[in-house]
Amino acid sequence: MPSAPLAHTTPVTPDLVRGALDLEETPDGLLPHRLPARARAQNTDGQLAMAESQPSGVRLAFRTRATVVELATVPTKRVYVGAPPRPEGLYDLLVDGRPAGQASATGGNTVTIDMSTGDAEMKPGPAGAVRFDGLPGADKTVEIWLPYNEITALVELRTDAPVEPAPPSGRRTWLHHGSSISHGSDAASPTTVWPALAAAASEVELVNLGFGGSALLDPFVARTIRDTPADLISLKIGINLVNADVMRMRAFGPAVHGFLDTVRDGHPDIPLLVVSPILCPMHEDTPGPTAFDFSRLAEGKLSFTAAGDPAERAEGKLTLNAVRQELQRIVSARAKDDPNLHHLDGRALYGEADHAELPLPDRLHPDPAAHRLIGKRFAAHAFAAGGPFAAHAFAAGGPFAAPGN
Repeated sequence: MPSAPLAHTTPVTPDLVRGALDLEETPDGLLPHRLPARARAQNTDGQLAMAESQPSGVRLAFRTRATVVELATVPTKRVYVGAPPRPEGLYDLLVDGRPAGQASATGGNTVTIDMSTGDAEMKPGPAGAVRFDGLPGADKTVEIWLPYNEITALVELRTDAPVEPAPPSGRRTWLHHGSSISHGSDAASPTTVWPALAAAASEVELVNLGFGGSALLDPFVARTIRDTPADLISLKIGINLVNADVMRMRAFGPAVHGFLDTVRDGHPDIPLLVVSPILCPMHEDTPGPTAFDFSRLAEGKLSFTAAGDPAERAEGKLTLNAVRQELQRIVSARAKDDPNLHHLDGRALYGEADHAELPLPDRLHPDPAAHRLIGKRFAAHAFAAGGPFAAHAFAAGGPFAAPGN
């Protein structure tokens, strides 16, 4: 039978939301974006438009004594023609930083995508809700992490006690940019995407600018990072440049330099870590583009294949090994004048031995266990004593700026 109405209704306002760079008023509700409007205005790619509006790392944070919390939303779910149904997007509940529940939203819009033609059809649907019962009645900080894989318009909070925005945590802000792996592809839930795991383990506030299929050194993304307050920045570069086959080596090096120059225009001294791709066997020495493996799709399995020719490396087409070598060269050269610039070979996060134990299920994305492994290793490398993100470890000295300053 339907749940009894809750006594307190609170509209979702910007002071309740963390991890988003923009909040758009829509007929469905408040829509979080991970790129600001000025950047979105320069984008014409539907893949990036979808990815940046999927709220990976975005969460509501508030104080309350409520024992029941309900969040009304309008999710947008995806259906791929011929592919197995996608798992429902999960909302993770944290109480005082500890996992306290998971739920999926009912209702919402549905986008049906035909991967063979690129056609997409939107079917609108009603608002839904996620509900969490049995919370402790004491005053507490509640966080609701939104699904990393569903566009989610936020309508209102319904509770059995008043809520107020959580105060600033006082923690350092870590901004991370990367591909679908950073976005969360195939992770178990929003708080188990590898950057979220690394952030939780290292007690920092996360801004996740991982964009599925869209880490392509776009200048408007560099300017977004330049203009976003942060204490620590990491850039995971490479796999999407091979996936999309968008440039040759002649363009790649200058594009990396230009991206780093722009980021440094806004953040001249803070720790900046450049991370090369994790192991992906099909593209180690075979260029892109990456294509859907339609033979496996017919079997009901989503998988990918490398469509390039290794002989094309002579023409400057990018492979993961070529990207890693060039990134290391660029960072080593720049670090002579930029002691807070660092490099990490992505195979230290997930390499050959890991692939033997935890193979990429679709040949491209890590599974939940591999996300946990990558998050643990990144935290151990970057945030531990002596790492580039360790407190007060950077060459300029002095305290980190407070988040938001």
